[in-house]
Amino acid sequence: MTFTHPVLVRWSDIDSYDHVNNVRYFDYLQEARIAFLSDVLGTAGVFFDDYPCVLASLTVDYLRPILLRHPPYDVDVWIESIGTSSYTLRSHILDRSGASEDVYAKSVAVLVAVDGVTHAKRPLGDAERAALEQHVRAT
Repeated sequence: MTFTHPVLVRWSDIDSYDHVNNVRYFDYLQEARIAFLSDVLGTAGVFFDDYPCVLASLTVDYLRPILLRHPPYDVDVWIESIGTSSYTLRSHILDRSGASEDVYAKSVAVLVAVDGVTHAKRPLGDAERAALEQHVRAT
């Protein structure tokens, strides 16, 4: 199952080439990732308290420049795989405002579950794993 989160381009996101600075893509992806995890794990925006995790890896493939415009772009997020103590998310930044669905960036993020006090790696809990498994999608 795919989760979709809208993101608005802000004037401050634009660089001297009149498109979104590459670093801002990470902001859009993070915003969508946090919204996705809060929704999937059924928390009120504080999923780190109930299901602490850290971002271990994030890669982004830039496919085309994002421009300042309205309406918002969409960030689709889904689970690609689940391990013992980590899981992999895939994300796409898309424009669905026209006749076609244009992909602007693709991302892979690996998150590792940690103990909230010691920050040591921990295995995923049963409820956590069950919630994540409902959002696994083949790439």
